[in-house]
Amino acid sequence: MDEVKVVVAHSERATLRVGDVFLKVDADQARIDIEVEAMSLAPVPTPKILWRKPPVLATAALPGTTLARLGGPSTGSPAAWAAAGAAIRKLHDAPLPPRPGRAGRSIDALTKELDDECEALVTHGVLPTDLVTRNRRVAEAALRPWTPAFTHGDLQIAHVFVDGDEVTGIIDWSEAGQGDALYDLATFVLGHEEHLADVIAGYGTDIDLDVIHAWSSLRSLLAVRPLIEQGFDPFAPGCEVDVLRSRM
Repeated sequence: MDEVKVVVAHSERATLRVGDVFLKVDADQARIDIEVEAMSLAPVPTPKILWRKPPVLATAALPGTTLARLGGPSTGSPAAWAAAGAAIRKLHDAPLPPRPGRAGRSIDALTKELDDECEALVTHGVLPTDLVTRNRRVAEAALRPWTPAFTHGDLQIAHVFVDGDEVTGIIDWSEAGQGDALYDLATFVLGHEEHLADVIAGYGTDIDLDVIHAWSSLRSLLAVRPLIEQGFDPFAPGCEVDVLRSRM
């Protein structure tokens, strides 16, 4: 009998693996709608959809492994990181999807969310004031006009699979939509910026590193409290709080 493995689970959604099938259970069917649509439009490998019966989406497992994990060592070669960069560029150059995604929040909305979260982090003693203040200052560089691209919106390292030096698929598209391409790149190398040069080599264009660092700080500031609430540990070595500390 195939073992049921809980990949991720919190109050909004859960993903289970049963043999070679992933079962995503999501309380918000709009997210599943976005995911199915994005996978149909994305010009990169995505999981095969096996069936859908709300609130469950079943997809086939992808071959290969991830390049690394947040808080863990990298197992991918420089060529594999470059291949990931090339796949991300192919996505960003594709025709725009019909709606904004997670990476497409307005500057005004994002600024308010960031300021509110920074205040909460300090008020509740989650992080030291100087750490929050410094990273809020770094994050300012991300709050600028950008040209819309087809973005994944949650392109963390665990969502990109490779086999050797070939990208075999990208998973979890529920945050996809129009957005800032550099948000995707910053999310992908979060905690693994030592591989950013390889990713950029595959991506094939100059990148504003200050904006990459800004998005990393911004994303980490916004993630700390929700991760704690969901039972994850952003204080673990190499994770979000260490990313924030690296800016000091």
